[in-house]
Formats: sequence, C-alpha cells, structure tokens
Amino acid sequence: MAFEGLSEKLNATFKHLRGKGRLSEEDIKLAMREVRLALLEADVSYKVVKDFVKTVSERAVGAEVLDSLTPAQQVIKIVSEELTALMGGANAKLTFASKPPTVIMMVGLQGAGKTTNVAKLAGYFRKQGHRPLLTACDVYRPAAITQLQVVGKQLNIPVFEMGQIDPVQIAQEAVKYAGDHGNDMVFLDTAGRLHIDEALMDELKRIKAAVKPTEILLVVDAMTGQDAVNAATAFDEALGIDGVVLTKLDGDARGGAALSIRAATGKPIKFMGTGEKLDMIEPFHPDRMAQRILGMGDVLSFIERAEQSIDEEKAKKLEEKLKKNRFTLSDYYDQLVQLKSMGSFEQLAGMMPGQLGKQMANAELDPKMMAHTEAIILSMTPYERENPAVLGASRKKRIAAGCGLEVVDVNRLLKQFEMMQSMIKQVTRGGKMPKGMGGFGGGRMRGFGRKKRFK
Repeated sequence: MAFEGLSEKLNATFKHLRGKGRLSEEDIKLAMREVRLALLEADVSYKVVKDFVKTVSERAVGAEVLDSLTPAQQVIKIVSEELTALMGGANAKLTFASKPPTVIMMVGLQGAGKTTNVAKLAGYFRKQGHRPLLTACDVYRPAAITQLQVVGKQLNIPVFEMGQIDPVQIAQEAVKYAGDHGNDMVFLDTAGRLHIDEALMDELKRIKAAVKPTEILLVVDAMTGQDAVNAATAFDEALGIDGVVLTKLDGDARGGAALSIRAATGKPIKFMGTGEKLDMIEPFHPDRMAQRILGMGDVLSFIERAEQSIDEEKAKKLEEKLKKNRFTLSDYYDQLVQLKSMGSFEQLAGMMPGQLGKQMANAELDPKMMAHTEAIILSMTPYERENPAVLGASRKKRIAAGCGLEVVDVNRLLKQFEMMQSMIKQVTRGGKMPKGMGGFGGGRMRGFGRKKRFK
C-alpha cells in the first residue's frame, strides 16, 4: 500500500516524542531530522523536503501548546496541517462547462494506465447522473481503440471512434456527436508516448486548440516517483494542465509523487486510482491522505466507499427482516457480495485509524473460501435459500454435486450461517455476540493458527 514505509517511519518518530513530557528545541530538531530522512526515502524531491521541514520546525518551536494537546500531539498536528497544505490543502473539484458538453482531455505517457483511468473517471461521473462519452483519440498504439471499447462496454458507456484518422478530427466530431446525442461529458483518450517528444506535444496542442477542453488532466503513475513529477512539469509547461490523476496508489509506491506534484507544478491532484477494478477511483483529499500517512486513518473515505457499495433498497428490506428475526441465505449472500465490492481488506485497513487499522491489516478474507460460499449458495434453489431448514441429506448432496464440493463444505457453511442467525437474534434483543462467531465466507486471521476464524 502506498505510503506504508513513510507512515511507519513517521509514526516511529512521533512515538518517541510521545514519551516526553515536554519538548526541547533539540527534541524537535532530532524529530525533524527523522522526518526529513523519511520523506527523502519516500522519493519526495529534495527541495520540497527542505522547505517542508523548515516550515514545520519554525512552527513547532514557536507553537503554544493548546490545553487539550500534549507537546507531541501539537507537533503531529502541525505536521498534518503542513502535509495537507503540501498536497493542495483541499479537494480540487472538476470544472464543468457552463454549456454542455464538458470536454475532459486526458493526457499522459504510455504505461501510466491512461485508457483504463479515462474509463474509470467516466464511470465515476456516470454514477453521479452524468451521460459521458468516451472518445478514442489514440490511433497509434495497437489495440488502443479496442481496449477503450472493451472497458466502455463493461461500464455501459458509449465509445466514439473513427478508426486511425487524424485525432484532431476525431475529437471535433466527438464533441459534435455528444451535443447531438445528449452526452453532457466527453472524455478524450489521447495518445501517449514512451517519452515526451515534440510530435506528441504538437498533436496535443492541436487537439486543445480545436476543441478547447474544459479541463486537461494528466495521468501519472505513482510508482514512477520523481519521474512522475518530471512528466507533470513537462506537460504543464508545454500544454497547461488543470490537474492530475494519480494511478497505482494501491501498489508499493513510496508516495513521493503525491507529495511533490503540487509543489512542483502548482496543479492539484484531483483523482487517484486505488485498484485495478473499474470502480476503483476516488477524489483526492489532501487532508484525508495526510491523516492516512500519519496513521490516523480515513474514516470518511471508508464511509463513502461503504455508501457506494450498499444498495439502499436492499438495506431497508434487510433492516425490516432483521427486526422480524428473518435472515436468510439470500441475505447472507447479498452481504458477502457487498463486502467484496468495497475492496480488499488491505485497502480498507489503510482507512482505519491506529490499532484498528493494524488489526484489519492482519486479517484476510480467504478468496477461495469466499468463492466456495458463493458457489454453494448459488447451487441452491431460491426456495432453499429462503428456507434453509428444509436442507436435508439428499438436498445437501445435490447442492455439493452442483458446485463441485463436498457435503462437509455445505454443512460448514450452514453452521456458520446458523451462528450468524443466532448472533442477529441476540443483537436485535440487546444481547451479546456469541463466542467463536465466524465471519462471512470463512475468513481467517493470519498468525493465530489456521483453525481460528476471522471475528
């Protein structure tokens, strides 16, 4: 997960400060030295690190400690505020045209994930009620048009293409098509290169002059570190970008690009890719990212992701059923699907503060067991899912054969389901969760033995 190394080093530094009743200038000096090393190791540019440490040091030495904070907490508060300021201060929203369509021109080097993230961004705005149109302006890379058509089909978003003709003409026709067919947003997937060259920039300038895009967003790979910052600077100088989409923040990126791009270009990071799935893109919030880096979690993003994953209508129906102590295998399956759609436990753990995040990071839902759970439930008839009490020996044998598993696997799932029903009955009556309550789909806790279930 991005920033993991930086987060660990900063937290180790602040843990040392927390052990002191009061902080001297020497304590702050030593702490800032560790902060400087941590940022440099995270691939943050030297100039940015130098300015950041200087600002934090000046504020920390002259800070008056609030009644509600310890000296160490005051330093952490200052570091959090300065990290937030370094990354832009507040979430920078996308600008919309006063008269539709809003034209978003996506640019970047090859390998940054531009085509995929063009589709992700279009999908994000489609969920918000917009009617996006994807446009294939990359006429050079083999299968670039096909790739855009594939992801467009997966998201049910139309793709405009005219084959391998002049990209400027394609962009112009796409904007005209959008106006005629009620598409209020046009996303231009332009061509990339392995490196910045004059021909690439000239083509992008011609597209910009022809369609006058509402915004130009640069897609950069977080894992390329300072190369991402250099690319952002070059594109901004030649083209004038309006913002950045930072991809692959779910990988082992050190995070230096996120902390350096705003300072280097003055342009904000507007969105970030958090995974490979087409719904894994979210607005970039500098304050929330600063909290994640400092181990404070990002509960707001967690809640937003949960809200996106939860079907409100199903949630209301489930609430009514729970009040009547009526929880079926169909409900169990729906909850499992929604849990999976929220992302990996590792991603969710990064949003949780302190010890809770560490506990979640050590937990894992066994994908194989989850797949078995789904297969078993889907092998049942609708009547059996709603009335699991009818599952006798012959029905269990048929279900096991239908999903390619054993009867013992069916029995294990039913046992977990019975335990969950028992828990729900106790919770709805104000009782306590029974000991040994298993999680969805047979999750496990690493490091506590294979037989212990995730709780």
